[in-house]
Amino acid sequence: METGAGVSDFYCHQALAGRVSVKKVAETDHALAFHHTNPSFPVHIVVIPKEHVPSLTDLGGAGEDLLTEVVHLVRTVAAQVEREHGSCSVTTNVGLYQESKHLHWHVTFRGETDEQVLAAYGHHDG
Repeated sequence: METGAGVSDFYCHQALAGRVSVKKVAETDHALAFHHTNPSFPVHIVVIPKEHVPSLTDLGGAGEDLLTEVVHLVRTVAAQVEREHGSCSVTTNVGLYQESKHLHWHVTFRGETDEQVLAAYGHHDG
């Protein structure tokens, strides 16, 4: 899982290499979802491809089929978090916002009450 000299890739160098223990949430042949090793929220799950993919905008040598499989796992995990907690956020970063240069998605539940969520976002669909 080599990513090139000087590239920060926690997921290849640590998580997938087994240097840090991860608590798996779900897994496919080519994608892995696990609880973040240093969570920022009450529920903080990371979904990654098992092979090195630089980012959402730079798939490297990976194809669209791998991206489809990863996004399917993101959707599955997000649906589970939404069912359990009523809401969730799904984010990925690119460029300078992307600390680890390996495509990854954060699926989070931030812990707000229903009232806090409604106060912040309201209901604009009704």
